[in-house]
Amino acid sequence: MTDCETHSAPEPVFAEPWHAQVFAVTVALNEAGRFTWSDWAVRFSDTLKRHGLNKDLDGGDDYFHAWLETLERLLADQGEAAPEDVQSLQRAWEVAYLTTPHGQPVRISFT
Repeated sequence: MTDCETHSAPEPVFAEPWHAQVFAVTVALNEAGRFTWSDWAVRFSDTLKRHGLNKDLDGGDDYFHAWLETLERLLADQGEAAPEDVQSLQRAWEVAYLTTPHGQPVRISFT
């Protein structure tokens, strides 16, 4: 076994699938050149400060809600995703999710 094999960084562990998805989307947008990681770090830090750093953010829902809030705000600031469009998509997703029979694929309707 080489040093790399014994001392490699652990794989990230996510409590929920959506945590991994929002993380992956953020990384992909960064890698595509949509924003710098330093800009992301400043924005995410600001979001965490707004929510209060005295709260224990342990990588659970509260942490990833802050992560998602930062991503949505960044995309809105860039003119890529207006907040009203994001809210409309969230409502459409909720309706589709709640009305889809168990085991069936969820399909969003934009009518």
